[in-house]
Amino acid sequence: MKLSQIRRKNKQLGQGMTEYIIIVALIAVSAIGVYSLFGQTLRNQTAGLAVEMSGQNAQSNISTAQTNANTATTNANKTKNMGTYNDANNAGGN
Repeated sequence: MKLSQIRRKNKQLGQGMTEYIIIVALIAVSAIGVYSLFGQTLRNQTAGLAVEMSGQNAQSNISTAQTNANTATTNANKTKNMGTYNDANNAGGN
């Protein structure tokens, strides 16, 4: 093999690895974003799964997840725009 062919082959292998790393990084960032977006609901569902897999009753985790999901639905239905930007500060939080 010529030296130029070897270099081209190595360059292509490096390019494939770089693309793979970029894809894995994007998936990781997306997973972190989704996990933080759904926050408490997802954490409680994960905790419920872990408890159920250990053979215990996870009804409290499931109930908490349902409550958080309902709260998230209520918050999602609220109108949020620049006119309501400072309402949480004026109301004292949340």
